[in-house]
Amino acid sequence: MRNFVVTIDGKSYSVGVEEVGEGESVAPVVSAPVATAAPAAAPKAVNANGEKVLSPFPGLIKKILVNDGDTVKKDQPIIVLEAMKMDNDITAPCDGKVTVSVVKGANVETNAVLAVIG
Repeated sequence: MRNFVVTIDGKSYSVGVEEVGEGESVAPVVSAPVATAAPAAAPKAVNANGEKVLSPFPGLIKKILVNDGDTVKKDQPIIVLEAMKMDNDITAPCDGKVTVSVVKGANVETNAVLAVIG
């Protein structure tokens, strides 16, 4: 069984979907509405100068390992992005000062700007 969260008219529901053989049918299992977190604060303005750190895939910002203005080294982990129940370190592509443009708990899409290093 695979579980999904589906949002309908602003309410989120946890839905379990079971694979069945050809020709079989099964009624979906739907649980009570899922509590959703309050919307995260709007992302900070992104500095146009510097190298952008982009999300390689959609996911949840689980941890931010650096603060704005911190100096980072190339390949230093700066953000932990959770996708498909796995934590993925997002690393700095270069040396420099970091400006983080996401907040912990935010959901991001592929190619979203996570930070800028300049």
